[in-house]
Amino acid sequence: MFEGHDQAVHDLLAARRLVEPAALQAAYDEHRRSGKALARTVLDLGLIEPAGLLRAVAEHIGGEYAAVLPASLPDDAATFVGAALARTYGVAPLATDEFTVTVAAVDPFNPGLVNDLAFALERDVRVTVADPEQVQGLMRRHYGEDDASLEDVLGDLRAQARDATGTLSETDIEQMAGQTPIIRYVNLVLAQAIRDRASDLHFEPFEHEFRIRYRIDGALLELAPPPPALALPVISRLKVLASLNIAERRLPQDGRIRLTLAGRAVDLRVSTLPTQFGESVVLRVLDQSAVRLELAQLGLPPPVRRGVEAIIRRPNGIFIVTGPTGSGKTTTLYSCLKLLNQPEAKLLTVEDPVEYEIDGIMQVPVNLAAGLTFSRALRTFLRQDPDIVMVGEVRDLETAQIAIQASLTGHLVLTTLHTNDAPSAVTRLVDMGIAPFLLASTVEAVLAQRLLRRICPECRTAHTPPEALVRQLGVPAGTAFYRGAGCPACHQTGYRGRIGIFEFLLVSDALRELMVQGASLVALRQQAVADGMVTLREAALVALAAGDTTVEEVVKYI
Repeated sequence: MFEGHDQAVHDLLAARRLVEPAALQAAYDEHRRSGKALARTVLDLGLIEPAGLLRAVAEHIGGEYAAVLPASLPDDAATFVGAALARTYGVAPLATDEFTVTVAAVDPFNPGLVNDLAFALERDVRVTVADPEQVQGLMRRHYGEDDASLEDVLGDLRAQARDATGTLSETDIEQMAGQTPIIRYVNLVLAQAIRDRASDLHFEPFEHEFRIRYRIDGALLELAPPPPALALPVISRLKVLASLNIAERRLPQDGRIRLTLAGRAVDLRVSTLPTQFGESVVLRVLDQSAVRLELAQLGLPPPVRRGVEAIIRRPNGIFIVTGPTGSGKTTTLYSCLKLLNQPEAKLLTVEDPVEYEIDGIMQVPVNLAAGLTFSRALRTFLRQDPDIVMVGEVRDLETAQIAIQASLTGHLVLTTLHTNDAPSAVTRLVDMGIAPFLLASTVEAVLAQRLLRRICPECRTAHTPPEALVRQLGVPAGTAFYRGAGCPACHQTGYRGRIGIFEFLLVSDALRELMVQGASLVALRQQAVADGMVTLREAALVALAAGDTTVEEVVKYI
């Protein structure tokens, strides 16, 4: 129930004191451990009755609460909304008149639901809150099962592929991209990826095959591919959705798709790359409802969280988040910005691209074609009277120099680097050409992080890993190990979701002296540990001992 809106449910229960704070915290801890939605966890623990929760949600969004839905939908309302629109937005139309449509929504928290439906129907929309399972049941009874599967649509595509022989003109490709089987196939692939919590989708043409894969919890899984002959129409359909030039296949293009799937608003960042056998297209899923942009919910250990909160509340200095691509750096910085986003502070960000839009923050996307680089935007920022500046990534000496200048002139600067651990961020900036004494004067803290796959709670079982791996890690004797046996909930991978591990380096006076002296990475790391830094390796071993992840994951990422 209300998957992807755990923070909204938590805030609602806390603000209305529907659940005692201690019980709510216990439920939240259980939600994080099990991976179940917070609403379902609270109900399973008996902390609130379903009717009480649904009534509170209705009051929160300004809608009505329906304890019981009608056995069938009114014909006029169901006809007016239609099956496709109802399935897309996850609504069951309950009534309609000349000016208004009343709907029961599977996801009443969806911020774009009312406006999008009002635009599509050209009438005002009122939302009724009811048990989401009842809403889905009502939709199924009236509109029938949406039982189209990828295999069903692939059958239609194979038939279409037999007609797609020879050379296709631009008109032919455009027409095929708009035909029903192609549209249905693309929609189903996108819907399945969103449903399975994929972070990226890859459409990859080769000489004799067209491969489609998506990434879940950092690992790629392959889908049943369409016929190779239809790679061009499928990719063209994606380019049409992203408002890209389908005739341009020699140069990379970037775009964005905004759509609603099963009642959830989702953004997809689209990147095309010309290859030997056609265009490779990668879609990054930017599902804000599935990402908790709250510092309190990132899984930071309490000492690290307190340290980060103290650093980002300083009036100036540089805070660096470091780690490889896909380690959650951007999510951490957004969570910091959301905490700092107050009316009395002006926040500016420059990003490549802007991934999540936050009200109250001026966000600027890098535009290399127009000459808007990180350094140029950052230089302009200093004339915009900001209090806090976020730089998506320090990529070159010029950007680093301006960030340091901004810090020295009284601004707090948040940014990211690609390094293996926290002490390496210092040596990386020195390698770029930054004077050590400037780093010692401005860098306040560095947070290194990784994401390890979490063992699936549905199939978690005791496990004895190879002795060589245990020796390699130096795990204490008597440690119990676990793994996921594989089940439908985790796509037989044994993992479901990910956990963060963190290494927080607070720049002490002793570290500043070493930085000024140009000390080696080893010396910096030794001093940081002496100051109390918990290394990534130690943090990973804590997660391993808690049974949250496997030996293989720790060896792979640490």
